[in-house]
Amino acid sequence: MEKSKIETYLGFSIRSGKITFGTDNVEKQKKGVFLLIADSGMGESSFKTIMKCKEKFACPLLIADTGVLGEHLHRPAVKAVAIMDKNLASAIVTAAEGELQFKLYSGGNN
Repeated sequence: MEKSKIETYLGFSIRSGKITFGTDNVEKQKKGVFLLIADSGMGESSFKTIMKCKEKFACPLLIADTGVLGEHLHRPAVKAVAIMDKNLASAIVTAAEGELQFKLYSGGNN
């Protein structure tokens, strides 16, 4: 099966060390976060934490369908990541516009 563009960009992020895995680790970041990606199946308290991080970093938030983020990362337990490279973040947001499994968060319920 062919990789999606987002899966490829996430792979680039992993190889370059420009990604942080997990809600707790994302919350500990001080600066330099350009994109947050969350799994729609994450818990309510974790989602609230990610929303606080979205405000803190003033960056976009992508919501992935349940299980898709972990599948793309080859880490099924991961429910949230932060991308810390501006160009990769921009490329992922652009690629998400063409993929039904990812939606740009615009407020309201996830």
